[in-house]
Parts: sequence; structure tokens; C-alpha cells
Amino acid sequence: MTEPKTGEMLHLRGNALDKGDPVALPLTQSSMFHLPGAPDGHASYGRVDNPTWAHLEHVLSHLENAPCLSFPSGMGAISAALFATVKAGSRLLILSDGYYVTRLLADRFLSNLGVSVVERPTTAFADGGFDGFDVVFLESPSNPGLDMLDLPAIAGAVREAGGITIADNTTMTPLGQRPLDLGVDVVVSSDTKAMGGHSDMLMGHVASRDTAIMERIEEWRRVSGAIPGPHEAWLLHRGLETLDVRFDRMCSSAQVLAERLATHPAVKHIRYPGLPGDPSHALAAAQTERFGFLLTITLETEAKAEQFINACPLLRPATSFGGVHSSAERRARWGDAVDPAFIRLSVGCEPVDELWQAIEASLNAL
Repeated sequence: MTEPKTGEMLHLRGNALDKGDPVALPLTQSSMFHLPGAPDGHASYGRVDNPTWAHLEHVLSHLENAPCLSFPSGMGAISAALFATVKAGSRLLILSDGYYVTRLLADRFLSNLGVSVVERPTTAFADGGFDGFDVVFLESPSNPGLDMLDLPAIAGAVREAGGITIADNTTMTPLGQRPLDLGVDVVVSSDTKAMGGHSDMLMGHVASRDTAIMERIEEWRRVSGAIPGPHEAWLLHRGLETLDVRFDRMCSSAQVLAERLATHPAVKHIRYPGLPGDPSHALAAAQTERFGFLLTITLETEAKAEQFINACPLLRPATSFGGVHSSAERRARWGDAVDPAFIRLSVGCEPVDELWQAIEASLNAL
């Protein structure tokens, strides 16, 4: 896989500057542009284009090594990728244990428009093959279970059967896993999470090396109005400038914490792809650059899980993940088919020993 050159990314703008230009990306907060005469080749209207988006997408394209389009949320990106690739009569295959809002979109909206939706669990996703499916939506590791798919094998099989693959890479980012290099046709991401990293905006993106698909997705964005705000685009661009150092810290700390949590008596079960005994370890070692910053633990009871989360001063009890602050939540409260005491823990940028001391103290107090 081709690793993104993050040092080069930091200077994509700087190396194209003229004397006196600002080094920091300017925020273009305008819905109208000065447009005498023919509009071709110029910014025209805020729903169509924006200079702040344009540079953000330049950076995202560098990270993905593919054309990118930005969206106002991760679900905005997922919606664009799906509405641009399915139509009445299409068959869509999705994970039954992936991010639940993707399933809601498919079940409550796409199915009402004549799309046939089939669900399979991650651990048996290839069972039955892929013949007859127009679009296959992947997520690896799955959220929240952290099971993994063999992306090259599935992408190849789907292509051979005449379909296309879309992969949600939110949990890994382009620095941890590169689905397009593994044969996937389209990548989507919620950049609200680790890409932005500061829990202060909603954003998403779609990337693909298929020109026709990207043209269709751009048309969907322009016509539907599912556009990012320029300020949010500016915030994401700023977040991307520290992604490399944040992601490295978060993944390294997650490995340390997982190894320590695996031996704590209060932890009934743990999942982290970086643990040699984890069911996802072999696939993760083969197709990811890092093992990620997410881990899951299951405690004895729901009450103890809540007590652990709420009493730990270095864990924010919040949904979402990927921020500089470590956070945790019981996923059963959103309807995921998990144990009531199952906790998804997102490791942030705190010093790992200080973070472990807080986590261990909260577990010891149960």
C-alpha cells in the first residue's frame, strides 16, 4: 500500500503561495462571488463551490491518493455514495452489525425507493457470495464490534460478480488503512471523528478513483444541497494538520491500554485488533498500518459499566469517538446488539500512564 506523505501534505498550500500570501488557509465565508460575464471556470455560488472546500479537498485527495469530495457529516458522505450508486431495482448488501445509522438509511429510505436491502454479519459476510448485488457496503473494523473483513478478497469477488464496493473507513483513517489500495471502489469517512479530532465540528468525505462515480456523487451534492459549511471545512483542514501525531499517539496508547485491560479482573471480555489472541488480529496485521485507537471491554453488569465510565475523570461519557479526549459509552443504549455492559472506548491523546492510572482506579472501585 502507498502510505500518504503527511509531511508533504502540510506544505501543499505553502509551496504554492505567492509572496505576502497568508500561510494559514483563509476562510471564505461567502454565498456569492463576483461573476461578470460567462461563469465557466470561476466560483459561482455557495452551494456549488467554495475556495476553502477546494483546498480541503486537495488535502483529502493527497491523503487518499484519489479524488475527494467533502460533506457536512459522515452520514452525508454515506448518503451521497449510496444515492449516487443505487436505483430502483438495485440490490444492496450491508453489514448487520456495522454502524446502525447506515442500516437505518437503507431500511427506512432506500428500501422505500425500490432498493432491495440484504444484511449479513461481519463474521459471515462472504457466505452466499456476491452474485446479483449491485452495491456492497463494507465496514472494517465493524463499529462497534471490531470484527474485520478481508477487504481485498471481498472487493475482488464483488467486482467479478459485477458489483461495486463502498467501504466506511472512519475507524482507521487513511493513515491506518487504505481500502482503495486494497481494491475497494469507493471510500467514505466521518471526518467528525479522528480526522478532525477535536470534537468541534461535523464533516465527512467520499473518495474514489472511478471518475464516473465521482461525477455522480458531485452531482448529488450540488443538486441535493448536502454541502459542508466553509467554517467546518476550515476546522477540518486545521485538524488534518495534526492527524499524523494524534493518530500515532492514540494507536500507541490503545495498544498499551489493551494489554493492561486484558489482565484486569473486572474485565470479562476485551476486543482490540492489536492483541495477538483477538479474532481480528490476523486480518488487521495483513491489511492495516496500525491497529487503531478503539477498543471494547465488557464488564460484569450494566450498572458497573456506567459506574466505571462516569467515575473515571479522564474518560468523557459521550457518543462518537476519535477526539483528543478519551471517551467511552455503552453501545447498548443506542440499540446495538451487544451485552448491556459492553463499552466502546476511544483512546485519546492523554499521556498513557496517567490515563491508565485513572482507568485502573475506576475499575478497582467497582
